[in-house]
Amino acid sequence: MGDIVHTLPAVAWLKQSHPDSLLTWLVEPRWAPLLEENPYVDRVVLLRRQSFAGLVETRRELRAAPFDFAVDFQGLLKSAMAGSAAHPDRFFGFHQSQVREWLAALFYSHKILSRSAHVVDRNLELAAACGGGGIQLTKNLFPLPPGRAEGDLPPGDFVLASPLAGWASKQWPMDHYGTLAARLRHELGIPLVLDGPPGANFAAYEGAIPHYSSLPGLIHATRRATAIVGVDSGPLHLAAALGKPGVALFGPTDPARNGPYGDSLRVLRTPAAATTYKRGTAINPSMRSVSPDEVFEVLRAILGARRRPMESLAE
Repeated sequence: MGDIVHTLPAVAWLKQSHPDSLLTWLVEPRWAPLLEENPYVDRVVLLRRQSFAGLVETRRELRAAPFDFAVDFQGLLKSAMAGSAAHPDRFFGFHQSQVREWLAALFYSHKILSRSAHVVDRNLELAAACGGGGIQLTKNLFPLPPGRAEGDLPPGDFVLASPLAGWASKQWPMDHYGTLAARLRHELGIPLVLDGPPGANFAAYEGAIPHYSSLPGLIHATRRATAIVGVDSGPLHLAAALGKPGVALFGPTDPARNGPYGDSLRVLRTPAAATTYKRGTAINPSMRSVSPDEVFEVLRAILGARRRPMESLAE
């Protein structure tokens, strides 16, 4: 999910710089809702990896039209192989020293060495290397769909948190959310909503409101939220793309590379945190070091700043 959100500006630039071309995005089915109503994507092809028949169908769709070039923003073996299956005339990707799986670079005809720190800017560099009309790079352009309401949300203001992450080491302790929920409700009169996919269970954390939804439901809830609490995962990057205020909690991963893009979210990370991209199966100690009180104080400042103008208007 985060990979797709981080690639949206680069794809917008590709379409703007090649306006007469047909732009196709190959995506796994679970993330396809992120591309709904995207004005820069002409065609979506689903990467059906769950069966041999699905892979054959994906290959057939990719071979239905000739491609002048393909771009692999993800840098994985699966994405490189999938792009190669389209038989593009040229295939652009990152240099082997910058891809996540070095074998992916063997498939590229053009390897680009990026000089940027953040992944969004790296993707924009890769898009620019494909040539085009020489337009100015389009930043902060995240065309995301409106989503749709799923489940019950508070009628007024609320803080939204998505506690789960692909790696357990990037998660914040669940008990911390309970402590934060209590302070938000008792001191600011605003509830904390914990969002997760169907099958998650947040009911045990008294004071927080559980909300279970699909991806469109998450988008809708994020748009509605007054502020966000996130970890290094797709929902955080979705919130940053939508310009939502709030707090980003980081530990083992480097926020300079993987942090929320833009300046709407404040990053909290203990100075003692050591950067590692190993997929840990337990919460990293650096995540435990960020206290609920620190998060609450940042949220209090954000929520207070948002409410003061409305109170002035009411007077």
